[in-house]
Amino acid sequence: MPLWLLLAAGLAADTARSVQVPVARGESLHVVTFGHGGGEPVVLIPGFFGSAFSFRKVVPLLAQAGYQPIVVEPLGTGFSSRPEHGDYSLSAQARRIAATLDSLHVRHAWVIGHAVGGAMALRFAYTRPDLVAALVSLEGGPTEEVATPELRSVARYIPWIKLLGGIKVIRRVLRGTLKASSGDTSWITEGVVFGYTAGTAANVNGTLKAYLAMAASREHEPLQPHLHEITCPVRLVLGGARHDGGVAPEEVAELQRSLRSFVVDTVPGAGHYLQEERPEAVVAALEETRRSALPRRRAETVRN
Repeated sequence: MPLWLLLAAGLAADTARSVQVPVARGESLHVVTFGHGGGEPVVLIPGFFGSAFSFRKVVPLLAQAGYQPIVVEPLGTGFSSRPEHGDYSLSAQARRIAATLDSLHVRHAWVIGHAVGGAMALRFAYTRPDLVAALVSLEGGPTEEVATPELRSVARYIPWIKLLGGIKVIRRVLRGTLKASSGDTSWITEGVVFGYTAGTAANVNGTLKAYLAMAASREHEPLQPHLHEITCPVRLVLGGARHDGGVAPEEVAELQRSLRSFVVDTVPGAGHYLQEERPEAVVAALEETRRSALPRRRAETVRN
C-alpha cells in the first residue's frame, strides 16, 4: 500500500505493515496490520467499493482503545489481486479471508464487516467459529449474492469505460454512489474519492474484468440454512438517514429469527458508510458487542 495511504489512515507509517497474503494460485489478499501487536485483534473487512483506506477514521480509535486493527481486503478490492476468472462469490471470498487469518495466526478476533464484507463475515462465522469472537456488521445483511441488480446494470457499460475515460469515469461514478449512499455527504472530497480508487487506478483493466466476473458470479452455498449455526454474538448497525444501499427489513427479520445472539442498532442521521460518517459509533458498537461476548468467551475457555 502506498505510503500516503498509510499516513492517511491516521497512524504513523511505522505502525502499519502492508502485506500480500497468497491464498491460491494467482490470488492474494492485501492485508494492513496497524499497531505493534499485543492488543486484541479486530479484523475489518471492507465492502465492494471499499479498501483499507475506508477504515482510516476507525483504525486510530481502535488503536487508542487498545485493539490491534487488521484490515483484510477481499479479492478484487483495494490492493488485493484481481484474477479475471476468479470465483467472486461471497462463499469463496469468506474462505479466502479465513485462509488469510490462518496465515496470520489470528484466532477469536472481533470482526467488523461493511456491506458485503459483513455478508462474507457471516459465512466464515459459521464455517470457522474459531476465528470469530463476535461480529459487528455495518449495513451488511444475509445477502445471497454479490451481483446486485445495480452491479449487473453497471456491468453492461464496463466495456465502454476505458474508451470514455477509464479511471476518471470510475471516480465520477463512485462519487455519485457515495453521495447517494450517505446521510451527511460532507466527508466526500476529491481526496477521499482518490483514496477509495487508489487500487483501481493501479490496475484499471484488471478491476473492470473483476467487476464483470463479480456481476456474473453465482452463490453455490446459500447462507440462510446455516444462520442458526452461528454461535457468536452478531450486532447489525444501520444508518438511520434515507440512503441508497442498506439491509432490507426482511433480511433483518431473518437474522432476528435465525441467530442465537443478535442485536440491531440504528445510528440517526447516518447513511451506508457508517465508518466515514460516525466512526465513534462503530467503535462504541464493538465495545458493546465485546461486553456481551466476554462472559460467553470465558465460559468456553473454562470448558476447554
